Amino acid sequence: MDQLTLSCPNCAQPVAESDRYCEECGIDLSTARASGTDPRATAPAPSGFSATHHATTPDDSPLPSGTSGAAGGTGADGGYDAAPGAAGSRGTAAHDGATGGGLPAAAGKGADGAYGAMPGTGGLGPTGGGLPGAAGEPDAGGGYDAAFGAVGAAAAPVPSGATGDFVLAAPVLATEVEEPEVSGAGAPDPWSSVPAGDARVCVGCGAQRIDTDGYCEACGLAQPRPRDHQERSLNGVCGVSDRGHRHHRNEDAFAVAATSRPDGGSAVVAVVCDGVSSATRPDDASQAAADSASEALLEALESGVEPETAMTEAIMTAANRVDELADEFEREPSRNAPACTIVSAVLTEGRVTVGWVGDSRAYWFPDDRSGSRRLTVDDSWATRMVEAGLMSEAEAFADARAHAITGWLGADAIEVEPHTLTFTPDAPGTVLICTDGLWNYAEAAADLAAVVPADARTKPLHAAQTLARYACDRGGHDNVTVALLPVDGIEPHEPTMPNHPPTLVGDSLDSPTLQLREGES
Repeated sequence: MDQLTLSCPNCAQPVAESDRYCEECGIDLSTARASGTDPRATAPAPSGFSATHHATTPDDSPLPSGTSGAAGGTGADGGYDAAPGAAGSRGTAAHDGATGGGLPAAAGKGADGAYGAMPGTGGLGPTGGGLPGAAGEPDAGGGYDAAFGAVGAAAAPVPSGATGDFVLAAPVLATEVEEPEVSGAGAPDPWSSVPAGDARVCVGCGAQRIDTDGYCEACGLAQPRPRDHQERSLNGVCGVSDRGHRHHRNEDAFAVAATSRPDGGSAVVAVVCDGVSSATRPDDASQAAADSASEALLEALESGVEPETAMTEAIMTAANRVDELADEFEREPSRNAPACTIVSAVLTEGRVTVGWVGDSRAYWFPDDRSGSRRLTVDDSWATRMVEAGLMSEAEAFADARAHAITGWLGADAIEVEPHTLTFTPDAPGTVLICTDGLWNYAEAAADLAAVVPADARTKPLHAAQTLARYACDRGGHDNVTVALLPVDGIEPHEPTMPNHPPTLVGDSLDSPTLQLREGES
């Protein structure tokens, strides 16, 4: 049989016998039952309640017997006066009747025998002949005073838990769990019941009721995912990643780390990866690549491997890890295997080593911003067009195919060719690596240099936050990830050339195997 329900003595909302609180007004039902008092006695009158409402028909004639009336007693004019504040001085609260909907009616009966509406509405409510409401004795005018708020001085007390309602059958909700009632100040707050170890608060309503799917059980709002915005900072390296405004998830990933070389020197590592949106599980691909490349770099650097060799091996390790994801996840229809781009930087012994595959970039910004330059060349359709002399750089990047990449990590890549570049800065400055979610808004090194804060080297985390905010403020069309490696003042050295054809020597561009992958990274 369905669980029997009563009505809240304050607002008439149907409640179950096992409920501790009213879902509508929030009063403590167990306290009201224990004290035997009517909680409405101190409840404020609802806003917008009309102090006087006459029960008349549209032509101003009194309502006939047995029809709808307003909450109140009859006045000299034969209508019904609503009494939201208190009942008349001789009023008594009756509790042996209810309206047909299960809500208590507080009505007066006039000379014509009509009954008023339920309390708190100020409107017309059906009562029908013979359905008494909570009302007082007839006053001098022959009418009844409505017992909406506090009853008069001579009012009879309301029995504990009585509301004047018939007991109605109601379905048991799947979320209702019967627990021992706790009365008084020790009653638990249902909004603060959270699983052990989960203290997340809804960003919309503040309730601590976040389910395992990331939605608030109180208001239904989807909560930010842990990867929607991430910040990490170590001594000498930091990173910030943000979902942006258009994507439903963050498909970028990054890793920052620091270690020591066998000779006691320090080494810092940053890896940034951008999942290919047209592929299956791009967020998993970028995270797997960032984690595996960072771990491989740390192990190699701690073992004394040269940074250039360590970089190439780390990118290949990341490529193999992303390849494995193709067998771990079922491929989504019309999508490629998991794939991502990668760019990484290592600072050790005063040298900077950069490695990449795809269109994620690295830049060098001296403190005075003179000599700012891009260190990488994209594996993209736009680069191929510029290299072939078919388009200018501006024309190529304005084309809808500009972001079609020709190099990536993933099982669908025909061949992975890591690019590396090592140089020794001759002035203090900052190495920046990022995804296209940032450089889309400032493609040229000079343009991006104007955005990078002047104190980026001394306050790298603040600078990374500023750059991520810059991209989001301009639309946030893509995920944005930035990592910064500050380079302090060092003695000038001749730059070390990379172990492959130079990436940036005059107007020469690197020439990896041509592969065209449609879709935006």
